[in-house]
Amino acid sequence: MTTPEVRGSGTTDDPWTLQTPSLSSEYQLYRDEDADPPALVCVVGKTVLSYHLSAVEDLHAMLKAQGDWMALGSADEQKEAKEGTVEAWARSSDNPVGGWYGLKKGLRGRFANYVPPLLEVLGLAELEHGARNNRMRAL
Repeated sequence: MTTPEVRGSGTTDDPWTLQTPSLSSEYQLYRDEDADPPALVCVVGKTVLSYHLSAVEDLHAMLKAQGDWMALGSADEQKEAKEGTVEAWARSSDNPVGGWYGLKKGLRGRFANYVPPLLEVLGLAELEHGARNNRMRAL
């Protein structure tokens, strides 16, 4: 499987341009280290979501510890995340931030749709790109 090409450097002025795991939508992502807490900002059309910046290292560490493929299970904040998925981990009180990685109430979900592609282009994870039910694993 080939890793998608990285476009952008991850700054506000030069965000990464990525595709969702299904490769059906494009979005932008950048680091905002001055935010409180530091954030990974995701721009999807006119919608702006943000996640703890530590999500990249934390997700990679969790996947390495797990050692196998893990379903993404992306879901909006208002919907339950399926147990054992990346999305469920990103909401769990057992993760390193003690709960939601999403920072904007009402827009805290969809973690598994927007953060995993960044790990893939950074060479930290392998990601499936089917129409749905995709998985990822650490590299």
